[in-house]
Amino acid sequence: MMVEQRTAAELPDIEGARALVYSLGIEGRDLARWLLARGASVTMADSRTEQQLEAAGAAPPDGVERTVRGELVDPEGFDLLAVSQSVLRDHPNIIRAHELGIPVVSQLALALRLCPGRVVGITGSSGKSTTTALVGAMAERAGMDHLVGGNLGGSLLDRIESVAETTSVILEMSHTQLQYTDRSPAIAAITNITPNHLDQFSWPDYVDLKRSILQYQDSDGLAILNADDETSRELRADVRGRLAEVSLSGPVAGNGAWLDGDAIMSRRGGAAERVASTSNLRMRGRHNVANAVLAVAIAGTMGLPREAIAETLGRFPGLPHRLQMVGRAHGAVWINDSIATSPERAVAALEAVTEPAILLLGGREKDLPLGKLRAAAGDRCRAAICFGEAATPFAEAMAGAIETVVRVETLEEAIAAAATIAREGDVVLLSPAGTSFDTYPRFEARGEAFAALVTALEGFEEVSP
Repeated sequence: MMVEQRTAAELPDIEGARALVYSLGIEGRDLARWLLARGASVTMADSRTEQQLEAAGAAPPDGVERTVRGELVDPEGFDLLAVSQSVLRDHPNIIRAHELGIPVVSQLALALRLCPGRVVGITGSSGKSTTTALVGAMAERAGMDHLVGGNLGGSLLDRIESVAETTSVILEMSHTQLQYTDRSPAIAAITNITPNHLDQFSWPDYVDLKRSILQYQDSDGLAILNADDETSRELRADVRGRLAEVSLSGPVAGNGAWLDGDAIMSRRGGAAERVASTSNLRMRGRHNVANAVLAVAIAGTMGLPREAIAETLGRFPGLPHRLQMVGRAHGAVWINDSIATSPERAVAALEAVTEPAILLLGGREKDLPLGKLRAAAGDRCRAAICFGEAATPFAEAMAGAIETVVRVETLEEAIAAAATIAREGDVVLLSPAGTSFDTYPRFEARGEAFAALVTALEGFEEVSP
């Protein structure tokens, strides 16, 4: 049965409203503060236990009337349900709220409605955080009034209403954030769409969530698609306004950016121009070249000067937990790529290293195909050490492809095992191909734990990137 959904367009008066907020995470706390500031009485609920919430540092803001831990309470009796992206739209309580006629809103849905400035939205299966941060750095270098946020960064609602109409608001948008939106950004860019999160969504549903970033654009909107990505190419038919594209395989037909040998080229309504050389990039890996090319295309559509774009490309070091060099120990360089929560991202990390690799795989898997990861690991790895909840399926996938496959329980044990195997000239690469949720509340916490354990190894020394 189809249930009519009430969106942000039909919000009740916030002052005096009884608001229920799902999740005590970053988005939930942002929503609660925004509602409290406008006179709502707020109840917060989170399915995590009190111990899990304490470990994650998740506590309700001052002024919250009631907090429920360990369950998402029934929405009946509330005037408004505000949800974090962690709560999926097919959750029974979300469906029940729609049946009861209770409006359901999210942080991103409100931000898109409230923002007076130009919104640049960036989504995709991989690369969106790096691309968003890189575009933000380009805007900073150019002196453009801007704000960076969305899935990248912390609170958003307390900043979004204070921006000017001339501000460019650069937002990373995950597929789960796009679940609840009823508006599209003026500039919508998609890095790529590849199998991911299939433990939560079917492939068609996952693609539809990514597609929804384009859904509400009009003829003035601009979509930037990846011409090298098959699924992204299929979205050309969904573009309602102007289209620009990016490619690592050669020139695109119209506006956009592409790779020509080692030159990053751009076209924005006129002749093509050379922006920079890939040899100037500080970030490792061809996937980061793709991120840079997309950032160039986005920055071009924003009207940023070529000089600022080029200078930023030569300075930008990348984001933490993304092929981040921790240091050297036991003759090997240790690299933190905790962001790699899917096999595809782990493959990209392996392709970015030239040294013999000891690969640390683990966490919680997402029922994704492991064939490409097995092939890449077989080509580039001396050993694989598999840890955590997914240790067994990862070890079984690597068996026969790599000479040495070790199975352990924890990340700490994985690092200790890698230290005994490592030799001069190796790379020990934490690129887990699984989420952190079996042990850590987020991939950042796993990366921080890895870095702390590595720096504690005997003979550890820092090295320049």
